[in-house]
Amino acid sequence: MSRPRIKDEDTYEALRRDGASKSKAARIANASADPDRNPSARGGAAPPYEDWTVKDLRARAAEIGIDGRSRMRKAELIEALRDR
Repeated sequence: MSRPRIKDEDTYEALRRDGASKSKAARIANASADPDRNPSARGGAAPPYEDWTVKDLRARAAEIGIDGRSRMRKAELIEALRDR
C-alpha cells in the first residue's frame, strides 16, 4: 500500500520525529504547504482593549488577578492587561 502524497516532506518528517501519527503529520504537512491556509490560526479574534469599556477591562483584570485595578484609568488597565 503506497503512502498518500505528502506536499511538504520536511514538515512531515519533522512531525513524525516529534511523535505525531502518520495521518496527523500528513494533514499538518499538507495544510502548511497550501498558501491559502494557515493551520496554526485558531479561534476568533477579540476586539482590541481600546474598544472595551472600563467595566469590561476591570472585569478581565479581576479574572487574572491584577491588583489596584479599581483605581486604574482605562489606559492603565490596558497596559496592565498587556503586561500579563
